[in-house]
Amino acid sequence: MYTFSNKLKTFSFILMILGALGLGYGFMTSHKSLEEVKEMLAEEVAHHGGGHKAPTKAHAAAAVEDHSDDAHEPNAHDALADVGHQTADAHHGDEHAEHVQHQIANRPWSALYVAAFFFMMIALGVLAFYAIQIASQAGWSPVLFRVMEGITAYVLPGTLIVLGIAIASGTIGHYNLFVWMDPEVVAHDKLIAGKSGFLNLPWFVIRGLIFITGWSLYRHFARKFSIAQDTAEDTKNFKKSFRIAAGFLVFFIYTESMMSWDWIMSVDPHWFSTLFGWYVFASMFVSGITVIALVTIYLKSRNYLEFVNENHLHDVAKYMFAFSIFWTYLWFSQFMLIWYSNIPEEVTYFITRFGDYQLLFLGMVVLNFVFPILMLMNADYKRIPWFVVISGLIILFGHYIDIFVMIMPATVGDRWFIGIPEISAILLFAGLFMFVVFTAFTKAPLLVKGYPFRKESEHFHY
Repeated sequence: MYTFSNKLKTFSFILMILGALGLGYGFMTSHKSLEEVKEMLAEEVAHHGGGHKAPTKAHAAAAVEDHSDDAHEPNAHDALADVGHQTADAHHGDEHAEHVQHQIANRPWSALYVAAFFFMMIALGVLAFYAIQIASQAGWSPVLFRVMEGITAYVLPGTLIVLGIAIASGTIGHYNLFVWMDPEVVAHDKLIAGKSGFLNLPWFVIRGLIFITGWSLYRHFARKFSIAQDTAEDTKNFKKSFRIAAGFLVFFIYTESMMSWDWIMSVDPHWFSTLFGWYVFASMFVSGITVIALVTIYLKSRNYLEFVNENHLHDVAKYMFAFSIFWTYLWFSQFMLIWYSNIPEEVTYFITRFGDYQLLFLGMVVLNFVFPILMLMNADYKRIPWFVVISGLIILFGHYIDIFVMIMPATVGDRWFIGIPEISAILLFAGLFMFVVFTAFTKAPLLVKGYPFRKESEHFHY
């Protein structure tokens, strides 16, 4: 049986505390007055070498009221025109300042949401991978089942947290993440109003609870049958696991797509992509497999999982490599087709990301494709634990950036930065993820005992 060490438990609590404090600081400093925002924008204009300052309304009014001999009628008309233009400019300036003020206030919400979704999708990706292994009756992976079951313990709390943040951003917050939750926006936006039958808060919550219920019930019963099979004298529990895994995968492929529309794509309610569900799935899947590899290597370094050998590590790393390529294929397919067709309502998604997030947008392709190709192509390298760890950390960082680039342009625009709120959110959920997962490892032996393919898995050789 695994024992959750006090050092690791304390470390997880420290991460959560530091993350909570940093996020608290982020929320407190994100509320700026309109005057503060205007001063900040003026400083930015000055810093970037802005043009000459336009005359104020007071100066224009003075010109209108100038009754000296030099104040001819054309000058008065010009001054009145200037007043009109400057009034319109001032109104536009106020609107821009309010928009920037809202973007700044969105930043801690967005940082919290990105990190929450990232760790949730890891657990959900592992759950799908686990179901595939059972449904396909794979012979190599049963020695890793308890690792997968431990990681999937985070599915229920992780999904509830993501849904809770989304709801809170549109109720407690000022529509910080999903603009379609704002009644004023819906009233003045025909496109969003046309989608309001689907994009409305009650249905959003109901759909989310359906997703979470289905995923959590599968995890609960799969774990129950897995533990029961340890002491069973027949294979009834194994057969039950097989049947529910097959049913779950059908449910999952539908609900994962709908979840990706609801929880990510709807932050850009004017945009759509028919590939988006698969794209999110690929990111979710490769991130989950990567964490399986990292946790397995950690447990083995602590003298657990003695039945796991380099061949199992090789196969997990092979999946990391394969699904990194699959993610790249979907990324390129989505990007290339939208860029080539150049339809305004589609291409605007990438224009925004190229304009304000170019380094991150292109950088994540390097992290998620180039590095895995270079580091994991060689079969021998897939068997070296420290090499797999380095590759895995790069892949996870790349997919965090992927989620970051999906969310931030729609919520904070060009006001993004990876600073205290973003790092703190990662620390908070990393600590929570660690605590939930390693606590789950203590609840059952780390080797499935009655599973029919256990012996085959223990003696697996590639």
